[in-house]
Amino acid sequence: MKQFPRHPLTFGPSPVHPLERLSDHLGGARVWAKREDVNSGLAFGGNKTRKLEYIVPDVLASGADTLVSIGGVQSNHTRQVAAVAARLGLKCRLVQEHWVDRDYPENDKVGNILLSRIMGADVRLDPSGFDIGIRRSWEDALADVEAAGGKPYAIPAGASEHPLGGLGFANWAFEVAEQERQLGVFFDTVVVCTVTGSTHAGMIAGFAALQESGDGRPRRVLGIDASATPDRTRAQVERIATNTATQIELGRDLRPDEITLLEGWAGDLYGIPVESTVDAIRLSGRLEGMIIDPVYEGKSMAGLVDLVTSGEIGADSTVLYAHLGGQPALNAYPDVFA
Repeated sequence: MKQFPRHPLTFGPSPVHPLERLSDHLGGARVWAKREDVNSGLAFGGNKTRKLEYIVPDVLASGADTLVSIGGVQSNHTRQVAAVAARLGLKCRLVQEHWVDRDYPENDKVGNILLSRIMGADVRLDPSGFDIGIRRSWEDALADVEAAGGKPYAIPAGASEHPLGGLGFANWAFEVAEQERQLGVFFDTVVVCTVTGSTHAGMIAGFAALQESGDGRPRRVLGIDASATPDRTRAQVERIATNTATQIELGRDLRPDEITLLEGWAGDLYGIPVESTVDAIRLSGRLEGMIIDPVYEGKSMAGLVDLVTSGEIGADSTVLYAHLGGQPALNAYPDVFA
């Protein structure tokens, strides 16, 4: 990893702590959390900040004056791009598409999009629906900035399609291994939400590299789908993980058993919380005082709860739950918790 320049945006290693009351309630595996939601002073942090640490050096080398990115109206990613632009003294153009098929009237005025506006981003709403791929509206925004005399830097949705998008969470795996040594614990199972894929993919590549180096025992990295388009997400995770493994010189092909995407908790549409999502958010809040969001973490926590209580994750396991942030989006879902 040291061959890749990194621009520090986080406070350091994100904290790891046991979820004792949740573990006791579930009555099986012991569950810990690694908190990307408190890893940075940039607009409530989150997993995308860790990815952007490896993209910023390329931004600065390019001489760009405007970051251009895309996401849904309540995108955590675009909020973090806006924060990084503010930190660097750059302009920011954000395309916010209608990814979530619900009609809460304040959706484009609260939560993540409000924070992006506060930080000075030029926010443009677009009616297009959900898609994890490269978007025409984003390409048009890049061309628009250029036509106006700016020099844009392209950051795709979730930073996932960026060539460096998987590096942040490959490094996360090495960070986990060091924390395990310090804490005297080994996490045999990692649970992470996945949609655009590079968080999950980076973990896969990083833990594979640890195992190859002799510095890590085998462990499962379980991606919980929240896209409701699992075939596309699975293909993207595999592609990004393979690219990241090549970048960090793994020296072998990834095995099929190292790429796991589990379905069953996303519901029928991206961004729509189902009953298990709401139950998981309430459970996490009431047992641990740990707030999770209705688009990503509520779904990965629902998966973790079911996997532990069913015994799919065994009672002798020690589980690391990757909390990726996203709580500001709760402001757009008050009706769900009324």
